[in-house]
Amino acid sequence: MSTLRVLLVDDEALSRLRLRTLLGDCVDPVCSVVGEAATAPAALHWLTLHQADVVLLDIHMPGMDGLQLAERLRGLPRAPAVIFVTAHAEHALAAFEVEAVDYLTKPVRRLRLQAALLRVAQRLPGPVATAPAPLDALPATPVIVVHERGELLRVPLAEVLYLKAEQKYVTLRTARQALLLDESLAELEERMGDRFLRIHRNALVARHAVVALERRDDSDGAEGWAVRIAPTDEWLAVSRRQLVAVREMLAAEGL
Repeated sequence: MSTLRVLLVDDEALSRLRLRTLLGDCVDPVCSVVGEAATAPAALHWLTLHQADVVLLDIHMPGMDGLQLAERLRGLPRAPAVIFVTAHAEHALAAFEVEAVDYLTKPVRRLRLQAALLRVAQRLPGPVATAPAPLDALPATPVIVVHERGELLRVPLAEVLYLKAEQKYVTLRTARQALLLDESLAELEERMGDRFLRIHRNALVARHAVVALERRDDSDGAEGWAVRIAPTDEWLAVSRRQLVAVREMLAAEGL
């Protein structure tokens, strides 16, 4: 069995990084980013030297745009499948005229991307690898994939204390380190499941990490509620809307 080979084509480095992160979380099919390009000519040159099964392609790029590139790709001897990934919804009809497999609008959801990739895999000759099923005796540990300084880190969810939205990024905090994620807090909340609780519009906390709820003054001197996170001993604000849910969680834990 083989892994689905993916080429990323987008003029924004952060968009390519986000797609790498999403692809790292895909388990069916298993994907490998085999190349990146910031322009259409660079992508064409890459494809004269290498092969890819699918191209994740932006539309608005300097010079030749994604639609023009997709048209050129159709003439290649072993043309890769094309999945458009763009912030602009108005080009969907034109995208399917160049036989794109799918048209995804940013911000892309992992499950939506995985469904499009699965359609590509089903069209390929021979099976494409899927993640091995965990043995009953050795259950797989849930992880979140983080790109840190060019490295791919798999952080066990059991080690995550909280996720906090700050400006353009989300900070993932463990007892040992803080990492930046290029995903929205809403998307992360969908993936984290019931082991995490939203305590504020800008924060999700791991239930096991909350050890106290108290009234505290914020940085502006205004009084409000906050939870204490162990073992870092940090305090995170709790919104009035989420206060009841936090109290119910602590009561259930006997705190």
